Amino acid sequence: MLPCINWLQPFLALISSTLLTRGQNCPSSCLCPDHHTVDCNSQGLTRVPDSIPLDVRRLLLSNNWIPWIPSDFLVLYSDLVYLDLRNNSLSQLEPGTLSTSSRLVFLDLGSNNLTEIPSGTFGESRSLIKLRLGNNPYLSMVGMDAFTGLTSLRELELERNGLKALDVRVLEPLPSLRMLRLEGNPWLCNCHFAKLFVWLTENRHKLPTGMEGIECSLPPDGRRVPLSLLSEDSFRECRGTLTLTDYLIVIFSGISVSVAAIMASFFLASTVHCFQRLSKGNKGDEEEGND
Repeated sequence: MLPCINWLQPFLALISSTLLTRGQNCPSSCLCPDHHTVDCNSQGLTRVPDSIPLDVRRLLLSNNWIPWIPSDFLVLYSDLVYLDLRNNSLSQLEPGTLSTSSRLVFLDLGSNNLTEIPSGTFGESRSLIKLRLGNNPYLSMVGMDAFTGLTSLRELELERNGLKALDVRVLEPLPSLRMLRLEGNPWLCNCHFAKLFVWLTENRHKLPTGMEGIECSLPPDGRRVPLSLLSEDSFRECRGTLTLTDYLIVIFSGISVSVAAIMASFFLASTVHCFQRLSKGNKGDEEEGND
């Protein structure tokens, strides 16, 4: 029996050392209910705590005063799958901060002070399934490629923000999308909204509140109406409206046609001139032959 105990001592010491190390790595103002969870909710924090275990998988940082996330944050915590940062003071996302979160499945950035979601923000987050960006009252801009790469994303929340318009191409790189929340935004039902309206009509089954839960302001008086009262005919005046891209295409086409016409005219004139010279030469030869 004694030899067995002696043989187990190194392993027991290793386990004890590991448990002690994990306990010491838990930030002083946080709780660590298990080896892979760090709970720092409602601690009045003004920055992301130090000494978070590198093998953390669930990090809870909601209801604090954190104004920014270090740009190398997710590089250090590569095992992180669940990150809750709702109800903080985040005003912007540093470029590349979330582009390396290859294992992240859940991300909550709701109830902050974000103003923009730049293109490429979530570049390599291919495992992300649920993304919460709602209740950011100053969020008025979403970059064209903001969600590019989120091929597994099923739930996207953009409710109660400051969005007046959203390019429908922002949603096209989301093949797995099952739920989209857009209610509570100050949408403007103008020609910029027309394509998004068509997309929402075709994907109304993805809207938890339906078309009736989303309202927009009608020009010119700004009267707000639910989208369920509108149809594609409501935007019929927009069908003849050209975008900047359309204008560039028209201008380029006009220039191309003009250049082609000039070249054709030059070629035709040169051909006629050659025939005239050839005709004069033949007549001169005939006259000399008659003499």
